Amino acid sequence: MLRIGSIVWGVRDVRRAVEFWTGALDYVPREEPQDDWAVLIPRSGSGVQLALKLVTSEASTHRRHHLDLYAADGEEEVARLLALGARRVEWRYGEGADYVVLADPDGNRFCVVEKRPPA
Repeated sequence: MLRIGSIVWGVRDVRRAVEFWTGALDYVPREEPQDDWAVLIPRSGSGVQLALKLVTSEASTHRRHHLDLYAADGEEEVARLLALGARRVEWRYGEGADYVVLADPDGNRFCVVEKRPPA
């Protein structure tokens, strides 16, 4: 079964976004933020993480947010989602990619990430 692992938020300034969202949500960085990527987690320890990704697009003209759905068996979940009406999105995957990009029936993109739940 799937679970929301991260909401991926496209931003133009990762450091500024970290400052804003940690204050707004009482989240903390999971590890030291990079110039192009940061993952924030709830200070309380439970809840969905917020991943901040550097983008070059403007929010007014491009989709800049998507869900990362974590799956213990990514291949099985992708097949199930395709049967429900999702479609594959043409994507250039890096070597060893642990995710698949799909779109829901309305065209909204999301990722299925192969990730075992914590024991």
